[in-house]
Amino acid sequence: NFYACPYLLARSGQDYSFDQRSSKTEKRVKKSNRNQPPADAPYVSPKPKRNQKALSDKTVEIFEGMTLGELSKRTGESFAYLQHILASAGETVESEFDAISLDIAELAAMEIGVNVRRLHSTEGAILHPRPPVITVMGHVDHGKTSLLDALRQTSVAAKEAGGITQHLGAFVVTMPSGASITFLDTPGHAAFSAMRARGAAITDIVVLVVAADDGIMPQTLEAIAHAKSANVPIVVAINKCDKPAADPERVRTQLCSEGLILEEMGGDVQVVEVSAIIRTGLDKLEEALLLQAELMDLKARIDGPAHAYVAEARLDRGRGPLATAIVKSGTLACGQHIVVGTEWGRIRAIRDMLGKVTNKAGPAMPVELEGLKGLPMAGDDIVVVESEERAKMLSAGRKKKAEKDRLIHINEQKIEEIDESEETSLRVTLPVVVKADVQGSVQAVTDALKSLNSPQVFLDIVHVGLGAISQSDVDLAQACDACIVGFNIRSPPSSVTLAAKQANIKVMVHRVIYHLLEDMGNLIVDRAPGTSEIKVAGEAQVLSIFEIKGRRKSKGPDLKIAGCRVLDGRMIKSSNVRLLRSGEVLFEGPCASLKREKQDVDTVGKGNECGLIIQDCNDFQVGDVIQCLEEVIRKPKFVSSESGAVRIEC
Repeated sequence: NFYACPYLLARSGQDYSFDQRSSKTEKRVKKSNRNQPPADAPYVSPKPKRNQKALSDKTVEIFEGMTLGELSKRTGESFAYLQHILASAGETVESEFDAISLDIAELAAMEIGVNVRRLHSTEGAILHPRPPVITVMGHVDHGKTSLLDALRQTSVAAKEAGGITQHLGAFVVTMPSGASITFLDTPGHAAFSAMRARGAAITDIVVLVVAADDGIMPQTLEAIAHAKSANVPIVVAINKCDKPAADPERVRTQLCSEGLILEEMGGDVQVVEVSAIIRTGLDKLEEALLLQAELMDLKARIDGPAHAYVAEARLDRGRGPLATAIVKSGTLACGQHIVVGTEWGRIRAIRDMLGKVTNKAGPAMPVELEGLKGLPMAGDDIVVVESEERAKMLSAGRKKKAEKDRLIHINEQKIEEIDESEETSLRVTLPVVVKADVQGSVQAVTDALKSLNSPQVFLDIVHVGLGAISQSDVDLAQACDACIVGFNIRSPPSSVTLAAKQANIKVMVHRVIYHLLEDMGNLIVDRAPGTSEIKVAGEAQVLSIFEIKGRRKSKGPDLKIAGCRVLDGRMIKSSNVRLLRSGEVLFEGPCASLKREKQDVDTVGKGNECGLIIQDCNDFQVGDVIQCLEEVIRKPKFVSSESGAVRIEC
């Protein structure tokens, strides 16, 4: 009725004013309680903010066929929120009792921000006997690889750099009885602790190799701890029993003291005396391993998608990223789409440990997989998915979760650095670029270098990678003033070496972990600023006192000269001196003058006499002792133990 005439408005029965001035109505009263809720409204508590750190530390278990309601209970999120997450991923779930797949459950959990652990059930599946997976562990140079060579009738140990194992090796050995056993050979050096932990995590039985002449050593104790934490039975092989200094009984006593109850003492730990050199006791070792495997009744599912574990990963120039995997259950076949950690791919080829191409791999079979889009981490699980889209989605979700966790970890490190005391202000940062042949070696070298951190020098690993040192590595090292460390890789091309030399970049390439750590330790000692210490450079005894009186006012007050004889070390004019009487310090200050036979000198050696003036001090007595103080810079020391463990002592 805005455009209606006054007549129509009058008929409507409503009173409208056509005056342009606003009518005077009641004065508006401002409500004082405008922001407060009504008295009868219930109180609703504000929704608490999510703690990203607490969520990243939380781990939930997921399994095939779990309902969305079960996932909601385990993650602590509402059903509606999980339903919204699945809808954005293209999955429709109408009821909380609807079952979801493992991949969808993991995607939802990663979107929330929690970690997941996949549980693989064998309920309802047909189980078949499978070969045992046996990991050989022990201290460095106790004969682990030599024992495997004796079982396989090969000579791998003779071809290894430095005579020690530095990689995680997987082999299938056909025993004289016809049984097939999968062996994992682990390094014994202290730097390869993560490799030994991975070997214990995927094994059925641990063969603990102990040298009869050495006995229990640090890495032997670490291997026992890894086996106990993985709840894996142990079979002890006492090697080198052919040596004159061999004492198997002493080894048995040491094993009992470490909590391993042997069979002859009523326990369940079998002990076999062997010699890898003269090949004695190998039949008893085989019998013990097959007996232990028979007691465990090892079976696995053959049908259905495979569940595998990455033992090692490397980058090949012609074939791209390669992953050495051991199948836990199911069958791994060519053409399947897999997700390995944060990477995905389609299996292009499967090769056994002899390099022969095969179409599929069954349980307990070590194989090399080809066709991944990126390089996975050693220790990642291999998951078979139904399509390429699902593989890409799962890989992207894992990468997003890993990046979020990495940023949280960086923020925690920054807070710790801010909280550090001012004493670490003189700490020198040494950037390092690490290149190695396989993924496990990269992790081992990185962990070993981090153990060399000290209050004076901090090793900052700015980049890690696989393959030979390239020009891009040199450019990166030049940009951040870093040194380049290469382990078990071929020497860089001459052009790269020349570019590094022109940029004054230190390049260290080694094939043995001992030499690498020793070289890095010496570099750290050179770069360390050192700590300042006060050292007594010499001592002199006051024999007589000479006074100089009647000096002009311009030259200052009267002086006392201490006639001394140097008893030990030397007296230095430019240093501070300390005056002692009856063992107590009376004064400490700079040396104003030092003369010998009326001539100014800088130093006076042991057995000589001199005249000495201490600035602002005239309280001399015959028999006093004057110490010469010298400031020295003490550098840290690189210490290496027999087990291979290294550290920097400041």
